[in-house]
Amino acid sequence: MNNKEMARKRVLLFYNPYSGNGMFKNNLDLIISRFQSAGYIVEPVRAGQGEELDSVFSFMDQSQFHQVIAAGGDGTINICVNAMLRNNIDLPLTVMPAGTANDFAYYFDLPHDINEMMDIALGGKYTYADVGKVNDKYFINVAAMGMLVDVSQKTDPNLKNTLGILSYYLKGLTEVTNLRPIPVKLTSGEFSGEENMYFMLVMNGRSAGGFKKISPNSEINDGLLDVMLFKEMPILEFGPLLVNILQGNHQENKNVIYFKTNDLTIESTQEVSTDVDGEKGENFPLHFTVLPSKLKISTRYQDMKGPFW
Repeated sequence: MNNKEMARKRVLLFYNPYSGNGMFKNNLDLIISRFQSAGYIVEPVRAGQGEELDSVFSFMDQSQFHQVIAAGGDGTINICVNAMLRNNIDLPLTVMPAGTANDFAYYFDLPHDINEMMDIALGGKYTYADVGKVNDKYFINVAAMGMLVDVSQKTDPNLKNTLGILSYYLKGLTEVTNLRPIPVKLTSGEFSGEENMYFMLVMNGRSAGGFKKISPNSEINDGLLDVMLFKEMPILEFGPLLVNILQGNHQENKNVIYFKTNDLTIESTQEVSTDVDGEKGENFPLHFTVLPSKLKISTRYQDMKGPFW
């Protein structure tokens, strides 16, 4: 081990004590013990709204740290990634799924067992991941917009923790009768046009809101975002579309516009609700770009596709 490797024996642990059922918080001592046994000092930061993490990163000497760990749901991971990129933190990121929605972790087949999480954190195997950017905010998994986008924002946190992803479905069912079409204008090299939509997704990962096959063709390190626009349609056509979504072949449905791009602008004459990784998103107009292979993620298997670190 060279001097630089010997210096990087500290780990920053960013965790959300309220994510999921509190499993991670209850195993905090075990996590610290495993790292200490491997020769690492753990520096925990309790999740708030990101300000605390910005302050920590702004004063961080990266040469002293081995990795950053983010423990929680997609929203917690989003806060961590945004703070890392705002402060030019280039350390490897270990994701420990401990929330209601763990779609980013699902893409990498990351475990929910705490000891298996620790094996990956200490395993030294990595995969690169793109990061999406919409206006001034980064996202790891999905940006959504339209009539159904505030389902996760309206869902009671206690219900989320009790019923998990089922709570989103139950809340979503109550919103279907309120659907109203929204006029949008899309501009990209791959597709441009004006449409009336109910809902729209810009995906970096493959799953969202518990729908595992919502974007089956997505690759998280291909330098592209997968765009799906769900057009205005008769209510009777919702059922067949839902079946298509569950089967993962909805991209061929006549009511869906699908394409891949690395640069997209979306405009509307109306106010449109937006969501980024399960949290409140940016205001229209929206400009999407991609940061290719920006994150180095701890995974079960080595996949060093990406730039040299």
